[in-house]
Amino acid sequence: MKVLVPLKRVIDCNVKARVRSDGTGVDLANVRMSMNPFDEIAVEEAIRLKESGKASEVIAVSIGVKQAAETLRTALAMGADRAILVAAAARRVIADMAWAAIRA
Repeated sequence: MKVLVPLKRVIDCNVKARVRSDGTGVDLANVRMSMNPFDEIAVEEAIRLKESGKASEVIAVSIGVKQAAETLRTALAMGADRAILVAAAARRVIADMAWAAIRA
């Protein structure tokens, strides 16, 4: 069995998020990004499944900008076998149904 672990690149949990001066969103300039902590737990569990022999391969996948490759490298360093980045435009919002279709 292959295990597919979806990953999301988020603002590091140790960094305080700043709201843009015009109030339209979060200011991402010069902000450290990292893997979502819950996704990190999922990668660890997938690796445990592989080590116990219940899974043959752990594949990490992320959809987003090219900087999301850093998050995938973290998953590879943790022990994932492969990583897949589905590149999407920086300002483009991907609807929930589109995520579901890509994952399927």
